[in-house]
Amino acid sequence: MLPLPITATIPATLNYDTFKQQVLADYVIALKSRQVSLLGRKEVLSGKAKFGIFGDGKEVAQLAWSKFFNPGDYRSGYYRDQTFMLASHLVTVEQLFAQLYANVNPEQEPMSSGRQMNGHFATAFVQPNGEMANLAHTKNISADMAPTASQMPRALGLALTSKIFKNTPTLQHLSNLSTAGNEICFCTIGDASTSEGHFWETLNAAGVLQVPLAVLVWDNGFGISVPKEYQTIKGSISEAVSGFQQTNGSNGIDIYNVKGWDYASLCETMETAFAKCRNTHTPCLIHVDEITQPQGHSTSGSHERYKTNERLQWEKEWDCLKKMKEWMIENEIATVTEIDTLEQRCIADVKQAKQIAWQQYLQPIQAQVQLAISNLTAIATHNPLISNINAYTSNLQVLTEPLLKDVTKALRQLLITYPNLTNTEAIKQQLLQIITYTQKSYHSNLYNEGIKSATAVVTVQPTFTEGEKPVNGYEVLNHYFDTLLAQNPLVYAFGEDVGQIGDVNQGFAGLQQKHGNQRVFDTGIRETTIIGQGIGMALRGLRPIAEIQYLDYVLYALQTLSDDVSSLHYRTNGLQSCPLIVRTRGHRLEGIWHSGSPMGMLLNALRGMYIAVPRNMVQAIGIYNTLLQSNDPALVIECLNGYRLKEQQPTNILEYTVPLGIPEILQPGTDITIVSYGSTLRIVTDAAALLQSLGVSAEVIDAQTLLPFDITGIIGISLQKTNRILFVDEDVPGGATAYMYNQVIEQQQGYKHLDCAARTLTAKAHRPPYGSDGDYFSKPSIEDVVEIVMEIMAD
Repeated sequence: MLPLPITATIPATLNYDTFKQQVLADYVIALKSRQVSLLGRKEVLSGKAKFGIFGDGKEVAQLAWSKFFNPGDYRSGYYRDQTFMLASHLVTVEQLFAQLYANVNPEQEPMSSGRQMNGHFATAFVQPNGEMANLAHTKNISADMAPTASQMPRALGLALTSKIFKNTPTLQHLSNLSTAGNEICFCTIGDASTSEGHFWETLNAAGVLQVPLAVLVWDNGFGISVPKEYQTIKGSISEAVSGFQQTNGSNGIDIYNVKGWDYASLCETMETAFAKCRNTHTPCLIHVDEITQPQGHSTSGSHERYKTNERLQWEKEWDCLKKMKEWMIENEIATVTEIDTLEQRCIADVKQAKQIAWQQYLQPIQAQVQLAISNLTAIATHNPLISNINAYTSNLQVLTEPLLKDVTKALRQLLITYPNLTNTEAIKQQLLQIITYTQKSYHSNLYNEGIKSATAVVTVQPTFTEGEKPVNGYEVLNHYFDTLLAQNPLVYAFGEDVGQIGDVNQGFAGLQQKHGNQRVFDTGIRETTIIGQGIGMALRGLRPIAEIQYLDYVLYALQTLSDDVSSLHYRTNGLQSCPLIVRTRGHRLEGIWHSGSPMGMLLNALRGMYIAVPRNMVQAIGIYNTLLQSNDPALVIECLNGYRLKEQQPTNILEYTVPLGIPEILQPGTDITIVSYGSTLRIVTDAAALLQSLGVSAEVIDAQTLLPFDITGIIGISLQKTNRILFVDEDVPGGATAYMYNQVIEQQQGYKHLDCAARTLTAKAHRPPYGSDGDYFSKPSIEDVVEIVMEIMAD
């Protein structure tokens, strides 16, 4: 059924002249945004840009939304919000085109320095020195991602942090981070993406927690080519979640419906919804229906392939700009002539901005082209017998829209093809300049690189009281967390069973009762949004420790950890940091679901996070202290079978730090180097004692962290001495041992010092069957280590 005509009129309580100017200013922004979409698509199809995805059809709804985006608020959105960004004065038209062209200059493309495709936005959350920015007084955009619904978990955390600030008097002095929790997190999502589990998990958690999260669903009736009837039960997300509606005496969310072309109703509905969300912390979902998509999903295809002629005609008739124009004329806000004049001016302004952005992008590349041509001409002069050099010059000269890779490829291929050329210093210097430039432009800031880097933390050795009786490992942790919570008000700990019972291994036993259920609290069984809570808290200046109960369950949260946490510092080129600590436990337990050691998978998925594998709880404490002094995120995997092993309490429990990426030699030796980590080290240490009785001196090295791994080459130096090496862990074959093998044998050039083949010892390819026999026969044992070492010694 087609919608009824717009009947909304101007509220009598508003000043007419002020209202008129506001509406006209809004319409200009909408016009400019539409022109960005139209011209942006042409730039992609002409080859000037790689890919384009735009927000056309959503302009009017986003104008209304922007009116309620206050300083201190947050947006966790997706790649259709360009009108909102323009209306919030957070980007310019030139910057939108700079991002489309992938301009790496952060002054011209400040959202990601060309690292993200267009429509992905971010603002600075940290200052250049790594300290938090004045987030309470700025409009804040958490860095966007393309994976569908991936913005949802983080949005929960950003909203939860407002609740924490509101309910925690000891944080009220942090006026740069919050205004007593008076902030909303706005989260936008396409209707089709509401089919993802992240959406449902987040909406459920928000309704349970009662946090100021406002979810705006842009509904254009399709998920690329698939109609929403095949996406959503009842064909309507607001109907599908109707059971979430808050009623008297219950938790839940408020649900609103509004049409995407109805400017007046959009403003009215959003004003009501957001005011209640802000004041009462009741989450809300605004289903913005009947959105059109004038150019289809993206530049990768045409919507004429899957939309009927009737639908395409409807989209033209109910285009939000057309309807807003009709509404303005009907209410005498502007005449047809005035609006036509505005439209022509906006078209001209956007074309000019596009041209400026293109020239800004092209100029430094053209300078490199001209320098290369000059250098090639000089080379041809000095090498007159090689006529083909002129072809490299000609190929560069004909390029009207060159890329930096065109210059680089030409110069490198010349040197490869003609290695004996004379007077090539200028070309080599230009190549070095380009490589240095691209290193900074494309390969920097995967981790923090300044004083907030975890690898820059000063090492402090633990101190102990002589003769003090050792205690259980979990008691060491419990004393540490107790002291930490007392001394650092920014630290929060949460996860499944963390609060009331103090986690399944008692690391937080009694600490909720002592420090309160705001500081140490339980969550539902929902790993993705546990991580989301931690992301939001970390982005806003707190120091969360988010617990995933067992290492096996990290897989539930892997997409969020990989696509959001791990890539955040990189994809914002250092504008945002996420110092989230994810605490979990694993290794050496019987059974398929509590025995996993998927380290190779995590190593490959979590570049951008640190992965720490402490062998005991004292070592874990030092790693936590190191991380808390940095701005880098990390996964810390405690030994599941180590909580009741006896350890001595450090006396400098908050000062002691473990250096990341620096292995520790646990036992010196001369015949073979054995590298391992975590629980398996106890197997290796016991095996080394047996080997000693057999006349073999094994040097046992604890990697301590896998990311980073042996950044000073300690293992390579050991191999120079022993000339034999064995890597041992309980991951699958080809997992973390293959990674360590690569790092030492290839990267550290350990192959030069081998007297025989380097070896690895791992668990079986399957998870161990239940029971102690399953563990023994499926994972490395003392006997396995001894036997393979003796084979190596006999080689």
